[in-house]
Amino acid sequence: MTYTTQISDQIVRITLTGDMTGFEDSQSLLKAVDSIIKQGILLCVADISQIRYMNSSGINTLTTLLTKFRTRGGEMVLTKPSEQVQKLLIITKLNAIFTIVEDHAAAVVKLKSE
Repeated sequence: MTYTTQISDQIVRITLTGDMTGFEDSQSLLKAVDSIIKQGILLCVADISQIRYMNSSGINTLTTLLTKFRTRGGEMVLTKPSEQVQKLLIITKLNAIFTIVEDHAAAVVKLKSE
């Protein structure tokens, strides 16, 4: 998995690409998010449209990210999961925990209305 971050208007956009399967990949992302949160950025759009495959490590990473933002009074929204990832979120019932929207613009609207 690779990722990029972009901060705009007090919202961080994290674009994730590849397979979310490993602990090592996640550690770099989690450290980057800790640094972003320390800057006072508490709203996040996680673009997971380019995630091809996700296992339990990937699910753990997403829930850890969500927890990091919510415990500090923030929020995270997922955008455009692939069909396979969407099915995984439904099977694990995490679709009830995460806010999932179709695109970045909808995510920004959702975050600003919170």
